Amino acid sequence: MVEQTQTKSTAYLDRFEEGEERSDSYTEAVLERHKREGLDLAVKARWVAMSIIGVFLLFTVHWPEVFYYELILFLLCVNGWLIRRAGRVGRSKMELFLIFVDLLLMVVGIIGPNPIGLDDWPQAMQYRFGNFQYLFLILAMGTLAYSWRTVIAIGTWTATMWMVALGLSIWLTDPLPDMSEAIRVALPGWPDLAFLIDPNSFNIRLRIQEVVVFLLVAITLGLSMRRFNGLLRSNAALERERTNLSRYFSPNVVEELSQNDEPLKQIRSHDIAVLFVDIVGFTEFAAARRPEEVIETLRDFHGLMERAVFAHEGTLDKYLGDGLMATFGTPNPSDHDAQNALRCVRQMMADVDVWNDARIASGQPPLRVGFGAHYGPAVLADIGANRLEFAVVGNTVNVASRLESMTRGLNARLVISDGMRNEVLKEGGDECLDGLQKFTDQDIRGVAEKLTVWAFERPDDHGV
Repeated sequence: MVEQTQTKSTAYLDRFEEGEERSDSYTEAVLERHKREGLDLAVKARWVAMSIIGVFLLFTVHWPEVFYYELILFLLCVNGWLIRRAGRVGRSKMELFLIFVDLLLMVVGIIGPNPIGLDDWPQAMQYRFGNFQYLFLILAMGTLAYSWRTVIAIGTWTATMWMVALGLSIWLTDPLPDMSEAIRVALPGWPDLAFLIDPNSFNIRLRIQEVVVFLLVAITLGLSMRRFNGLLRSNAALERERTNLSRYFSPNVVEELSQNDEPLKQIRSHDIAVLFVDIVGFTEFAAARRPEEVIETLRDFHGLMERAVFAHEGTLDKYLGDGLMATFGTPNPSDHDAQNALRCVRQMMADVDVWNDARIASGQPPLRVGFGAHYGPAVLADIGANRLEFAVVGNTVNVASRLESMTRGLNARLVISDGMRNEVLKEGGDECLDGLQKFTDQDIRGVAEKLTVWAFERPDDHGV
């Protein structure tokens, strides 16, 4: 019977508050990984974007002044790499400083006069080339790696720098009045048009419009990032819960639980393979040893068995003290359940041999382990009311348990039923049957007729 105990689930919930700090650590690890991936992507996107812009500027900006703008692009690429190095989850003063430098480079490059430029025109003309749109590129890249607060900070800092630069430009630079006068003379009947194209006009209303739109976009993206971070934390919590569930349930059961509503409620009946594992003579072994040594031995043993079950698509039904029960074909059957069970046993026997060799090397006695497997029909469903168990019931379970008990009388490591062998042959797993010997007319408690069984003989050893 597959017992997915509600007690263990309740124990996990009871310990939830105690493990809150550990849970937060798990979530922070997920966020850290996401931040690193985002920074890597942002750096690559920045290098690609700056390369494209750099090539574009070669054909649109006069020589030699284009080299100044190419230098700005290069510094932005280097600064992006530095941000990648300094970035981490939570507040990072260095990261924020480098982001500030990023924006400062952009604003200075867009508004500041080109030191190697040949054109001598009014400072207001720096605002006429539509370069403000490049700041949206920095803002967009920020959404790949930064928190929502940082994205909004980018918007705020950019708006502030843009307006400060506008104020400094108006205050510190001198207009060329002859140009303004020439425009007014050329357009005597269109004063608004003259003002619009006046080389000395900073068009403050348009500059304010740029800042307001940029801030609105930054806030919108920031709120979107906040929602995304909430979803990321929620997903991290779900992954943590799934990981914790996998400590108590088999991976295939966890998969079934996570993908369906009441996945185990439906009563079903189909053929499955049932495997019982037991340490022979463990009671005598435990009686002569300290409790800590007994538990440590069981943990090592169960760990070996558990890994083998999960590696072969099995369901760990329950631990039975010094043994366990596993099923193959639950919750849903497959076309290779019987051979999966035998492949699992083969791995278990090999792992036990290695484990015993290590025990002997450390001066501890080896342990004998018996395996019994049967294939046949079973009924599967949830049972219970408040405390639910996913139960596998039927004669198949009883026979598998009896076959494991027969390993003592037959001096075998493994005993399987003839029905199990036939199913393995049907599935095409002939190699799984190597070394098995036939024993006919065997009495099995609880079964009326005598059965044919197949056993894998135990080599001579000095185990318990």
